[in-house]
Amino acid sequence: MAADTGSWCVYAVLRFFYSLFFPGLMICGVLCVYLVIGLWVIRWHLQRKKKSVSTSKNGKEQTVVAFFHPYCNAGGGGERVLWCALRALQKKKRYLVEDSRYPHFTLLGQSLGSILLGWEALMQRVPDVYIDSMGYAFTLPLFKYVGGCRVGSYVHYPTISTDMLSVVKNQNPGFNNAAFISRNALLSKAKLIYYYLFAFVYGLVGSCSDIVMVNSSWTLNHILSLWKVGHCTNIVYPPCDVQTFLDIPLHEKKVTPGHLLVSIGQFRPEKNHALQIKAFAKLLNEKAAELGHSLKLVLIGGCRNKDDEFRVNQLRSLSENLGVQENVEFKINISFDELKNYLSEATIGLHTMWNEHFGIGVVECMAAGTVILAHNSGGPKLDIVIPHEGQITGFLAESEEGYADSMAHILSLSAEERLQIRKNARASISRFSDQEFEVAFLCSMEKLLT
Repeated sequence: MAADTGSWCVYAVLRFFYSLFFPGLMICGVLCVYLVIGLWVIRWHLQRKKKSVSTSKNGKEQTVVAFFHPYCNAGGGGERVLWCALRALQKKKRYLVEDSRYPHFTLLGQSLGSILLGWEALMQRVPDVYIDSMGYAFTLPLFKYVGGCRVGSYVHYPTISTDMLSVVKNQNPGFNNAAFISRNALLSKAKLIYYYLFAFVYGLVGSCSDIVMVNSSWTLNHILSLWKVGHCTNIVYPPCDVQTFLDIPLHEKKVTPGHLLVSIGQFRPEKNHALQIKAFAKLLNEKAAELGHSLKLVLIGGCRNKDDEFRVNQLRSLSENLGVQENVEFKINISFDELKNYLSEATIGLHTMWNEHFGIGVVECMAAGTVILAHNSGGPKLDIVIPHEGQITGFLAESEEGYADSMAHILSLSAEERLQIRKNARASISRFSDQEFEVAFLCSMEKLLT
């Protein structure tokens, strides 16, 4: 009897829990089935959408890569991984606009390549607003008239300029005018015709812009001449991240005797490092005895490839031929901390590029407290090394002799006089801050966004 009673109790308990939980289990089971079906339907829809987006016109599958990185602008090590990964992927897609792909008719080849690259982007997604911030103006009519977009441009450097036309017209050799062309009148005329035709078409495509932003007065003058869209063109100075350089003390605190002269810039032909070495050699040969100081020139820059490395070796040979190799150093691909250390010790910051479109390196030297000596042309002349509240902010030169004389003059100044120039220079560069850029950029973009 006791056993029957015990069995009945167990049965009653089990029946109680069954009646309590079974409806819930049934509901959970039904919900799970619906969830599985719902997820399958969503996945099927996404796969169809993915296939329609990632299939090109020739029917081949395209690989779409997605990065989930909400704090992409945080500036930490994780963000460096992100942007380096993106850069690596970009290198596989942008071959159409690589200059090395077009050894001849480079401007035309890159411009046509940019149209193909723009078409690929347009087929992926049609935006409401399209901004070209790299200088590929030939994509503007594509997005405006085919894509129906509002289009704008931020121009760092015109693809072709009246200066380039004058170089070819006057048969002057240069980095964009090979010597065998400059020596041949017939080839020079043929290239000049090609340049004039290209400039005409460049002006047509550029005039498609609804708004145009340029980085300097020099660029403004050329764009107004070529694109003729003055009613919608404004100068928007590029943002220069100089805060770290502003932390360098202005007062001269020499660790070693003498004076250090530094140059910052990639070892590209247009930077004209040879002029710096020649002018420095002239300074040592003719002025060093008067100054009574030991002098050293440090050329700091990046080497992108074997051509740049070859260029550095040529500059080393030039230093040896001029007998100044003991006073000239080359610092290749150094860290930012090393760069900052050199700038903190430098008396003069050198810049020798003719018609630099803006000159962020010039701004950085002024922020770091060097007395800048830049080329008397382009952005440095028109926008950067200009008086601030009537006070001098730096010096400009053009020729080998002019640079040597200017360096001698700067070194002959007293420490107090150089300090005042440095203070003036620092006060003047607030125009190029991130905050000023944001205000000017948003003001120009207002027409496109409304």
